[in-house]
Amino acid sequence: MSREAILEVRHLSKAFGNNQVLRDIDFTVHAGDVTSIIGASGSGKSTLLRCINLLETPTGGEILFHGDSITGKSVKASSYRAKVGMVFQSFNLFNNMTVLENCMIGQVKVLKKNKDTAKENAMKYLDQVGMTPYINAKPRQISGGQKQRVAIARALAMEPEILLFDEPTSALDPEMVGEVLEVMQSLASDGMTMLVVTHEMAFARDVSNHVVFMSEGVICEEGDPQTLFSNPSQQRTKEFLTRFARG
Repeated sequence: MSREAILEVRHLSKAFGNNQVLRDIDFTVHAGDVTSIIGASGSGKSTLLRCINLLETPTGGEILFHGDSITGKSVKASSYRAKVGMVFQSFNLFNNMTVLENCMIGQVKVLKKNKDTAKENAMKYLDQVGMTPYINAKPRQISGGQKQRVAIARALAMEPEILLFDEPTSALDPEMVGEVLEVMQSLASDGMTMLVVTHEMAFARDVSNHVVFMSEGVICEEGDPQTLFSNPSQQRTKEFLTRFARG
């Protein structure tokens, strides 16, 4: 049964001046995939995600969304981003708005929903991530793990086709990591298409169905988690995983 390719990255490169951060990146995300991108810090993982979400402009290559290139001039970034949601490591919530307002604003401004519909939708997703008791709180009044769950609900409220996560647990205290991974795990089991840059190897191994290992701006190896974790074919992958196993 062939699944639809939602996102195709083809020969993507990105340079900042003379610094080549990404080289010839090629991979495909199908509907329902949970793809984890792993690799050492500085290997280009977050830059790749930022290119996919048009926060950075690729230097070369292309990104296709349902077969259409999104790197051309005619693409409206805000409407594309509504379909390709992003959850950042630093939450990026609006500090002057309540939790509920944070989850409504994009729906009203970008999707042009009326406030009642936006509120109902926001409540549905806040409930899904266990944040209903905090709808009137401001971000400063809640923990890091709760902020990240609100950020996930805010992304979900746009009803995207795919969610990008940029190291969603790296800014959290260790005891809060679990609550965020739990939400992500439940989204994965609901069939949400996800592309996750992560240092959480257990998540990459146990929740993903596809893992991409990046090193120095290239994809060094990719495949199903069982094979990649138990029997990597590249020396660099072996070394990286051995370091993590020790950690």
